[in-house]
Amino acid sequence: VQLVESGGGLVQPGGSLRLSCAASGTRFSADFQGWYRQAPGKQRELVARISRGDRITYGDSVKGRFTISRGYAKNTVYLQMNSLKVEDTAVYKCYADWDNSVSWGQGTQVTVSS
Repeated sequence: VQLVESGGGLVQPGGSLRLSCAASGTRFSADFQGWYRQAPGKQRELVARISRGDRITYGDSVKGRFTISRGYAKNTVYLQMNSLKVEDTAVYKCYADWDNSVSWGQGTQVTVSS
């Protein structure tokens, strides 16, 4: 299974970015799919995830600003990030979990700076 993500970049505070993550190499729907992020010197934290049953979980720091959604293609998810803050700067990695077998994307840098 391979996860390919895109959509990171540099944005000013208050701006928006959308990340995408597409899994290939399997015909099975993931039990969970979402993103973690890690900033330099900080622990990895959950950003958002969506279950196969469409139950959504957000990290406390992004609630109300970020939205995770499914794409039309199987195992494709999007993360719409609005009202970005400097503290959102991190490497964002998507993941997909099939019965505790986890695959990771390559990671994408999101930098929020004026």
